[in-house]
Amino acid sequence: MTRILDAEVAVPAQSQLGEGPVWDPDRGLLWWVDILAGHVHSIDPSTGARTRFDAGDPVGAVGLTSAGGLVLALVDGFALAGADGQDLTRVPGFIIDRTAIRFNDGKPDPWGNFCAGTMAWNENGNPPGSLYRLTPDGAVCELFGAVGLSNGLDWTDDRRLFYYADSTSGRVDLFDTDPDTGTLGARRPFVTVPEADGIPDGLTLDAEGCVWLAVWGAGELRRFTPDGRLDTVVRLPARQVTSAAFGGPGLGTLYITCAWDGLSPADRADQPHAGDIFACTPGVTGRPPYLFGKTSQ
Repeated sequence: MTRILDAEVAVPAQSQLGEGPVWDPDRGLLWWVDILAGHVHSIDPSTGARTRFDAGDPVGAVGLTSAGGLVLALVDGFALAGADGQDLTRVPGFIIDRTAIRFNDGKPDPWGNFCAGTMAWNENGNPPGSLYRLTPDGAVCELFGAVGLSNGLDWTDDRRLFYYADSTSGRVDLFDTDPDTGTLGARRPFVTVPEADGIPDGLTLDAEGCVWLAVWGAGELRRFTPDGRLDTVVRLPARQVTSAAFGGPGLGTLYITCAWDGLSPADRADQPHAGDIFACTPGVTGRPPYLFGKTSQ
């Protein structure tokens, strides 16, 4: 039987396109981005203290670095910044055509790199996007192309599997990975979301190796076991669910981001918490985030 959970508003963020939550265990902060506004936010849930900085461009994702700073996927390239966004500096030598595509979701991987993917502004997969990898020495390579709308991604603790959502395909796929290098191997479907049922968006793995998938348009966060079985659904009063991350004491709180982008005035009135961040305690813990510049053990 599928377990049904509810979530409560944890942060009245009202983000236009809230995405990419990540827990900072050293500072006790939850980070997230408001993509189109170009804002990077943080909150200390224990005090309610919030910060925000403007990245100067739309920003698709934020990650933590081993040096205590931030790594960013901006609209058309990568950047590094200090712990609070100061001294933001673009990574030289790589840029994409920002007139047609932009960066979307991304996060550091277990080998100390930062992976992020692209999507067409018109969201129809034309031109196609790609998934890129930024290494700590500043080199960028394309992992693969022919992507409709690059979205959620995460790796298993043993570094042998990589989960990846391409929203326009309606699927989350699974790649074999080399545990020493991160090189991608065979690709196969993991779960498919029927078009009438929503769109796969951001995702995160928990400590039991299960996948929590945000389903845009459905107002749900869904947990799938490693064999692809749906076993938990978190229902939200906001339909455009974008991503999730575990945080808080013991990584026992599940934070869920949402968006109000594209909603009509009537829909926004019907979903007043669209764009807020929700939280629940699902009875399973998460894992510490991977760090850019540090290989996981």
